[in-house]
Amino acid sequence: MFKKILIANRGEIALRIQRACREMGVKAVVVYSEADREAKYVKLAEEAVCIGPAASAQSYLSMPAIISAAEVTDAEAIHPGYGFLSENADFAERVEKSGFQFIGPTPESIRIMGDKVSAKQAMIKAGVPCVPGSEGELPDDPAQIRRIAKSVGYPVIIKAAGGGGGRGMRVVHTEAALIHAVQTTKAEAGAAFGNPAVYMEKFLQNPRHIEIQVLADQHRNAVYLGERDCSMQRRHQKVIEEAPAPGIPRKLIEKIGERCVAACKRIGYRGAGTFEFLYEKGEFYFIEMNTRVQVEHPVTEFITGVDIVKTQIMVAAGEKLPFTQRQIVIHGHALECRINAEDPFKFTPSPGRITMWHAPGGPGVRVDSHVYTNYFVPPHYDSMIGKIIVHGDTREQAIARMRTALAEMVVEGINTNVPLHRELMVDAKFMEGGTNIHYLEHWLADHKR
Repeated sequence: MFKKILIANRGEIALRIQRACREMGVKAVVVYSEADREAKYVKLAEEAVCIGPAASAQSYLSMPAIISAAEVTDAEAIHPGYGFLSENADFAERVEKSGFQFIGPTPESIRIMGDKVSAKQAMIKAGVPCVPGSEGELPDDPAQIRRIAKSVGYPVIIKAAGGGGGRGMRVVHTEAALIHAVQTTKAEAGAAFGNPAVYMEKFLQNPRHIEIQVLADQHRNAVYLGERDCSMQRRHQKVIEEAPAPGIPRKLIEKIGERCVAACKRIGYRGAGTFEFLYEKGEFYFIEMNTRVQVEHPVTEFITGVDIVKTQIMVAAGEKLPFTQRQIVIHGHALECRINAEDPFKFTPSPGRITMWHAPGGPGVRVDSHVYTNYFVPPHYDSMIGKIIVHGDTREQAIARMRTALAEMVVEGINTNVPLHRELMVDAKFMEGGTNIHYLEHWLADHKR
């Protein structure tokens, strides 16, 4: 096991990794920008290194700054968390060439799965079902593009091969709009991701967003930890996540989970990862793989009892997975609400000083957050300031616990989206379960303030 790990991230995930290290008896070094000097994990740190000014490009995205911090503190491994450099193959390669262990997949795996075209090709070879579409990158010839669209059937969606987070995609309903949409998406992809390649998929009308959590070690062992339903989204950003997914037969989950495990073994995957699918009319369609720990990992931890972050660290140190697929048993139901510093209905960011922070508690309630009373939320980063996660024996009990937790939650001094979550927890369709990825957008349009 490592003696010392550097945490190359910020916010609640930095605190989450710090706690895992403490539990394992591993020293943790945190890095921080000048804007994050007052964060909880910095105050709790045994060692903390300032790596630059507030701007991410000069701090959390600066590879030389992070590697220098690891060198001066004698860290042995680097945990990238999520976001920032966590899925950057060049960073993973640089970490390992500098003599440190990257707590994540190999650079090769990140490259294969980070490019949506090569990821899709790898999944087809592994027998994982994919959305019908182009077999690879779209050609330049407009006639060929039209032929592909015709064979797939309208509406289609044009996606950037190097995209993510809901950026670099465009839905096309008619042949007349097709070529312009392809050219525009290519230009945007080149500017945003440094890769102008785009591909085409059938646009599914009312799918759900279902994901399969996997863990794999360096000894060709891999397991899946059930599924999560992340369909409650706004502008492709998840708002509420839950596990298991309501109303999907276990046999279907087992079948797709086994295929994900087979795909991990095929590509030599190691660490934590998530296969993301669209699910419609009883069919799963692979869309992408996240080669890192995810924001919503706690719902899976609640229903399986597996500590995903500790397991990431163990397999990065060369240890075998401490469990087999047969030992993974699903217990009860879990929900997660992302707490963001923003207007709950207009979604305008709300940075500033938190004058009162009171987190909920009680049976089956977990709050992951790096903030506290008198903490200043900086304007430079993602608006998420915490997560409330609850667990119950049933989905109904989990929803009841989340309602109670949200009622207890007090945040003063800034706006948060807690009022939105309170309303969604009493929404009849959400309570019923199985809403599609467009439901929240339509709900918000109907409930305009």
